Amino acid sequence: MVESDGVAKTFPGDRRAGDPAQALTAILQTQYLRYVIIASWALALLGTAPWWQALIWFVMTLGAGTIRGVVEHKLRDRVEAGWGMVFPAVATVTTAAWAVAPLMAWYSGAVFGQALAVGFIICGYVLVFAQLRNSPLHAIIVSSPYGAAAAIMLLSCWGEPQFWSMIAVLPCVVAVLFVLVTMTMLRESRIEAFQAHQAHLIEELEAARDKADAANQAKSNFLGVISHELRTPMNGVLGAAQLLSATRLEAAQREYLSIIRNSGDNLLSLLNDILDMTKIEAGKMTFEVVDVVVEDLHRRITGPFEAQAEAKGLTFASELEGEIPAVVRGDPLRVCQVVQNLLSNAVKFTDGGEILYRVRGTRISDRRVGFEFSVTDSGSGISEADLARLFQPFTQVDASSTRRFGGTGLGLTIARRMANIMGGDITVDSEVGRGSCFTLTVEAEVVEWVRPVATGAVEAEVEEGVALRVLVVEDHPVNRMILEAWMSTASHAAVTAENGQLAVEAASEQPFDLIIMDVNMPVMDGLTATRRIRDGDGPNADTPIVVLSASARSEDHEAGLEAGADAYLTKPIDFAALAEMMGRAAGGRAALSAAEDSPSQSAAA
Repeated sequence: MVESDGVAKTFPGDRRAGDPAQALTAILQTQYLRYVIIASWALALLGTAPWWQALIWFVMTLGAGTIRGVVEHKLRDRVEAGWGMVFPAVATVTTAAWAVAPLMAWYSGAVFGQALAVGFIICGYVLVFAQLRNSPLHAIIVSSPYGAAAAIMLLSCWGEPQFWSMIAVLPCVVAVLFVLVTMTMLRESRIEAFQAHQAHLIEELEAARDKADAANQAKSNFLGVISHELRTPMNGVLGAAQLLSATRLEAAQREYLSIIRNSGDNLLSLLNDILDMTKIEAGKMTFEVVDVVVEDLHRRITGPFEAQAEAKGLTFASELEGEIPAVVRGDPLRVCQVVQNLLSNAVKFTDGGEILYRVRGTRISDRRVGFEFSVTDSGSGISEADLARLFQPFTQVDASSTRRFGGTGLGLTIARRMANIMGGDITVDSEVGRGSCFTLTVEAEVVEWVRPVATGAVEAEVEEGVALRVLVVEDHPVNRMILEAWMSTASHAAVTAENGQLAVEAASEQPFDLIIMDVNMPVMDGLTATRRIRDGDGPNADTPIVVLSASARSEDHEAGLEAGADAYLTKPIDFAALAEMMGRAAGGRAALSAAEDSPSQSAAA
């Protein structure tokens, strides 16, 4: 007999039944039931047969069950390799040991012996067909020892009244087994249909997911290209505007120039908002964790807005209160981006009165501090209805403000999501006619509570009037012209190259004090050219290299430094930052690296 608790699987050969290996695994998981049934049958035999016969049957059947269990474990990984028929063969042999029990009861001569024998036969059939209900053919084979025992019992009572009584039981047993098998097959057909439907749905979902992933990847690639292609001409526009502002201009010309610069800055800001939103939605927004001097971060945040507020006739005040550590670990760029967005909105939407920027620190532990960056204005305030959609993308609380001030409506959405990624949040408290207060809450790791002794900044070792020899590698002709023109105003000598291959050749022929290397170029890109220069033994193997790229992604920044560059600048070029780097260039690579790693230049809470 096959002993288990109704496993709804079958042996190999029945394609409807599913995986034979799974059926065998299920049987192995319920082997303990085999020994429970053996023990119960042995106890029943004690009521009809001598105890020693019952004991012999118990030991024999227990041994057969144990041997079968060992065989089943051996066949677990082989049923699909042509060993599937071994399993029902072993089960049939062990069932023969079970079939001895009804014969022992039938010939015991006990009062209830024959009744117990018939009960054993019926129970045996039910147990076999209950387990192998998905495969009637295998069930008939495995239960054949019971059929043989029943035939012996029928022949022994031929011509007696018990014969016809037993014959009368057969239709009932067959009917029960037929119903059991039929119901199981109907249930299994429904299960198979449901599983097929599920498999179809899973395939459709996987296909949809693959399409979505492909679309997201295409979008990311597109935005990366657009970022470079837009930043590169913007570098030309804003760079030329900076150079033009240093020339003699009439009042009207200077006004037109101001329009060009402001429009370029606004376009660059819109581009950055769209790219940031895309990276956040794709889960690719990256954050750096570096040491940050809180005082420097405070100046960095407030610096641009003091003049803006003053120009608009507003009073601007900033405060530091509570327990403020000197140095923390975080991402300064992202913190500045979030807080400056709040300050920008305050200045933009406040026509008169005061703007108060307050930073409150709360000690959580010796190595943990909580910050509250709050921006309070005296503007028109925000209604309750508008507060509900304030942080939704592409939304401004007043449609007229879009036309009045411009913008994508992404600023607050990006700010809050960045705050959430940093483990913080942005809350707002506003009253119509009285102004608003936006608060960024975020925690940071404390490096130093008391500010360490400041180390002196790396000073340029280039004496006044001494020019640098600079290799400018840039494929865009406008950008090359702007860089050459700017350097000529500072009496520096510039040698240009249109691609990385020409840069490598120029670097192998003559020494330079500084190399400014664009990244995306034809023939050979800037990172490859940087590696070639560093790996070679030419005169510029240790020359400071500044990578210049239209990409603002941190991973691109890191890639430039890993290629051998000493500093990284993002287009449009900040000529003040470039001037500082050129001032440090005479100090060698160490001087530029020190500037790149300076806490005041990097991250925030």
